[in-house]
Amino acid sequence: MTEPSVRRKLPECDRCLFYAHDPHLVCTNHPSGVSSDACLGFQCDPMAEPEVLWEPERASYYNGELIMTPEQRWSCLGKLAILDLHPMFTGRCPQCEAGIACEKAGVHWDCGHCGWKDDSV
Repeated sequence: MTEPSVRRKLPECDRCLFYAHDPHLVCTNHPSGVSSDACLGFQCDPMAEPEVLWEPERASYYNGELIMTPEQRWSCLGKLAILDLHPMFTGRCPQCEAGIACEKAGVHWDCGHCGWKDDSV
């Protein structure tokens, strides 16, 4: 027996004339959804209003699935400080301003002049 192909609801399904407005069926043409990124049977319903998906803080929808944003280790200000000071972006030591060459394929940024060590990794 063959495995059924993955089927899903498309973002435009809720604006289609054939949309079922049922949690178990997508539409009358494709009850379990379509297997591609487009539906050949789509007909825009001029009276339909798109469904608004509720989106909690620190989450977003990707391909119709709610994805939680992982906790970030750095604050927004911390990220900006890294862009302004880190040798990966400036090419200079944040303490003595000496030029720093990257060692070990972009992982270690340590200053040989003043002894500053990158502890961000």
